Amino acid sequence: MRDLSEGIRAAADAARSTPLPPLPFSAYRRFDDDGDRLAYEELYFRRRAHVTALAAEALIDEAAPLDALADALWAVCDEYTWALPAHEMHATRLDRGMDRCLDLFAALTAHLLAETVQLCGERLDPRVARRVRDQVDHRVLSLLADDERPLLWEDWAHNWAAVCGGAAGLAALALWPQGPRLTRVVDRCRAAQLTYLSGFGDDGGCAEGVDYWVFGFAHFVYFAEELRAATGEDLLAHPKVAAVARFPSAVHLGGGLFPAFSDAAERPRVPAGLAALLERRLGVRVPAEAVETGAAVARDWGDVSRTLRWGAPRLDSGLRPAPTTTHLPDLAWTVDRGADVAFAAKGGHNGEPHNHNDLGQFVLAAHGEVLLADLGGGEYRNGYFDDATRYTYLHTSSRGHSVPRVDSREQSAGGERGARLMHHQLCDDGVDLTLDIAGAYEVPGLTALRRGFAWRRDGDSDGDGESGELLLVDEVETGRPMRVEEVFVSRLRPEARAGHVTWRGVVAQARLALPDGGTAHVEEVETTDHEGAPDTVFLLRVGFDLPAGRSGLSFRFTVGGVSGVIAGAQ
Repeated sequence: MRDLSEGIRAAADAARSTPLPPLPFSAYRRFDDDGDRLAYEELYFRRRAHVTALAAEALIDEAAPLDALADALWAVCDEYTWALPAHEMHATRLDRGMDRCLDLFAALTAHLLAETVQLCGERLDPRVARRVRDQVDHRVLSLLADDERPLLWEDWAHNWAAVCGGAAGLAALALWPQGPRLTRVVDRCRAAQLTYLSGFGDDGGCAEGVDYWVFGFAHFVYFAEELRAATGEDLLAHPKVAAVARFPSAVHLGGGLFPAFSDAAERPRVPAGLAALLERRLGVRVPAEAVETGAAVARDWGDVSRTLRWGAPRLDSGLRPAPTTTHLPDLAWTVDRGADVAFAAKGGHNGEPHNHNDLGQFVLAAHGEVLLADLGGGEYRNGYFDDATRYTYLHTSSRGHSVPRVDSREQSAGGERGARLMHHQLCDDGVDLTLDIAGAYEVPGLTALRRGFAWRRDGDSDGDGESGELLLVDEVETGRPMRVEEVFVSRLRPEARAGHVTWRGVVAQARLALPDGGTAHVEEVETTDHEGAPDTVFLLRVGFDLPAGRSGLSFRFTVGGVSGVIAGAQ
């Protein structure tokens, strides 16, 4: 881990020479004033990264100077709140001030500060250590030890229960001696982990995507290992855990790419320490391309400290992955990964954690490039997580997904709006999948909408690498004439000519043969991505005026390398 140690020293040197950024009210109020979360959060996370770098240096070097770390710890204890403005409800719904708002980041802050005090021991000025202990107790641990009222996240069967419960539990185990208060905190934090696991089916699939799998499952594992050391209880022996641990390898598209379904990203990174622990304890291998092995210092203390403690996994290099098809029946994702091309599609329902209205959504990738895309998470703003306004955003609405619009209507939200699996068959060179997605549409007269995928890989026959073909067929049954518009989403500009549309990337491309009878046009949408950066999205819309009765709409895609580019790159 020499690269990480060097990165920590460099980050700590930078922190010592850079003032801790302030957290002014003018940034805090932005969330309520104009919906902006990033103005405050960018400053907040820079502060946490600052403390993490200095604490990590203290962990790897007992001779490291602690003056800057002591100042940073003191400053964090001065903060109005350890929570984010977007999470005020976690205090107000319990009639508490924001200094006692226990959200994800208050819990993570408690973990960072508690273990920093623990590892520094007598090296840290006792006045700083005492203040940290008092603030962690007041802001986080006393809410679990001394108040029986349930916190909102204790019943949330997704990443919140794992992260809040895991980080708070780790803080208690780091600071408190054995006794009734510690027992009460640990019991509630253990219960939160079991709530988190209850959100998974037996297939181990995470509806929130691989990013949120990393966030939630990492803190589940971090807490589980400390609990095992303290009590002997092994949460990793839970019958669901091994399947949950295999989720990234199950849905990997190759080259470090993953389906960006829900609010996920295409290229999430898995902390090396987490990957090493899963390999050692459970025999589970995280895809090597997704493991964070560089010198970058994560802002999350759990990731940095556990990587320093647990090391990195064994990484195979230079091996082309064997073709693999995965179907996760509970999650309702199907993924087929070849050596050079990949396909993924999803069913599920429109009431999932971090839900998008996206039944029947699919992704096509080749040679490490996403061609037909899922946009993943949009910029988190005020209203993004409000049921009344969530689906006005491009990223979350079915408008921003490669799914049909029926009678000018998009898909509706809600757990009752689900896809029904009608057929699934694995093949030696691909997969067949049929979903009934009619239930997602509130359209009078729509009696059936069956979306069929027939995906095949054809090997490397021309020197440009493996290619693939997808036949997409939507069978529509209506009791009256209506218009159906098929939508195909990409961050690549589609080029239309002579009955075909091509999406061309740097080294790969997708080509669609346009069916007869449709009218096609391209909508260019300027939006922002999850980080708030400008993002241009292209929606190819192909419209059909269908008579009453049964109609079949067929679309044939071919994907593979751009001729000559792959060979030149090799």
